Amino acid sequence: MKSITIKGSERESVGKKATKALRNAGKVPCVIYGGEKPLHFSAEELAFKDLVYTPNAHTVVIELDGGDKIDAVLQDIQFHPVTDSILHIDFYQLFKDKEVTMNIPVRLIGNSPGVRNGGRLLFRKRKLAIKALPDNLPDFFDVDISKLKIGGNISVASLLKDEFTILHPDTTVVVQVKAARNAILTDDDDEEEEGAEATADAAAEGNE
Repeated sequence: MKSITIKGSERESVGKKATKALRNAGKVPCVIYGGEKPLHFSAEELAFKDLVYTPNAHTVVIELDGGDKIDAVLQDIQFHPVTDSILHIDFYQLFKDKEVTMNIPVRLIGNSPGVRNGGRLLFRKRKLAIKALPDNLPDFFDVDISKLKIGGNISVASLLKDEFTILHPDTTVVVQVKAARNAILTDDDDEEEEGAEATADAAAEGNE
């Protein structure tokens, strides 16, 4: 996974007065958890733009004035309710032998024949939560929809790998194509639609 470097300064005082002074100076108070004790630091708000204002997932290298470098991931962020400026950020320290939980964006690849025939593409999961060692964190989940027809879907089950654990049920639908009123059904699409309806009918009968 790609990493972003944030240059910061360790905070000696963490009281309300010191925190307010930092924000007035255009800096963001931050805390890194996961180590022996929480580490408080601050950095310029502009330093976080490539980390916060992006759909992509990144790890972080935090470089402190003393020369220390800490690998981490963003855990929580607080914004001002009116100005949307960053008020506070929590990070979690990474260790090569310790798994971490992170949300990974999903990227659709190709063009769906079901959509070309008038179906509606429903992107159900734009991010998936996973648990993995830091070196096994992927940048994206690339989902190929070039064979996705009307009535079809792609679930978490097709994205499983030994390198990480996806924290969603295997049956969770990531993307699907539903029939629209003006959709043109091919023979293959008809079979998939009938199969989906038969499965739904059987499930309904079982519930009854």
